[in-house]
Amino acid sequence: MNIKTLKHFLALADALHFGRASEECNISISALSRHIRQLEDDLGVALFTRDNRTVVLTQEGKKFLRYAREASSQWRLIRHELTDNSDQLHGEISIYCSVTASYSFLFEMLNRFRQVHPGIEIKLHTGDPDEAIARILDGKEEITIAARPATMNRGLAFKPITISPLVFIAPNEQQPNVPTSSPNTSKEWSQVPMILSEAGVSRNRADEWFHQRAVTPTIYAQVAGNEAIVSMVSLGFGIGVVPKIVLDNSPLKERVHILDVQPELEPYDIGLFTLKKSLKNPMVAAFWNLV
Repeated sequence: MNIKTLKHFLALADALHFGRASEECNISISALSRHIRQLEDDLGVALFTRDNRTVVLTQEGKKFLRYAREASSQWRLIRHELTDNSDQLHGEISIYCSVTASYSFLFEMLNRFRQVHPGIEIKLHTGDPDEAIARILDGKEEITIAARPATMNRGLAFKPITISPLVFIAPNEQQPNVPTSSPNTSKEWSQVPMILSEAGVSRNRADEWFHQRAVTPTIYAQVAGNEAIVSMVSLGFGIGVVPKIVLDNSPLKERVHILDVQPELEPYDIGLFTLKKSLKNPMVAAFWNLV
C-alpha cells in the first residue's frame, strides 16, 4: 500500500462512482478497479460493495476511510516538513462552502491568500451549507464557511467573519393563500405555506420561533440550500426563511421582500470552521490567520 493507493481509495470513497473517481485520479477505470482490489487483498476485507449501478462503502470501508484521511493528511504534513527548506508554503488544502459564501467572502479571501501563499493550491467544493460542519467532522474538508450552531463539537475551532440577519421573505406579487405582509395571529401563521431548510441552523431557529408562539406551521416544501428557498418564494409558493446575505446576493431579490416580523429571528453568526488539530497544519493555519 502506498500514498497513491490511498488517494485512489479516497477519491472513490467520496465519489462512489468509478468513472468520476478515475477522472479525478487521472487513471483509467480498469486501473482504479485493479488498485482497489489490490488494497482489499492487502487488508483482507472488502472495502466496497459494487454492482452495475452502485458503489457503497462497507462497514470495514467506513473504518478504513477514517484511517486513510488521517494518513493522507499526515503524509502531506511530513512531506512538506522534509522537502521544503524555504519560507514559502507548498501543498493543498480543501475548502467547502455554499455558492453564496463563495462569492460573498471567499473571493476576497482567496485573492489575498494567493498573493501571500502562491504555493498553496486550494481545492474548493460548494454545496448545501447545512452539510458544511459534518464534512469537517468526517474529514472530507479542512476548512468550511458556515453559520455557528447553538451547540458546537468540542473538536471544532470557529473564527467569526460576519453576522447576517435571518429573515422571513414573501413574494412581491399577490398569490392565493400567500400573504404579502406579515400575519398577525398564530392562526394566520399556521395557515401560511412555509418554505424552510431541510435542516441546519436556519431550520432550527425557525422551528423554535414557531414553537414559542404555539404555531404548527404548514410546510409547503423543505429545501436543501437557501438559494432555492428564494427561488420558490419568488415564484409565489409560500413564505420562506433565509439569511439576509443570501437574499442580498440573489438575482431574484427584486421579486421578493422582507416581512416585518417581530420578534426577529436570531441572526446568523457566519465564520470559518476547522478541526482544532488541523490548525497544526501550517497551510490550514496560514489560511486561518489571514481572516
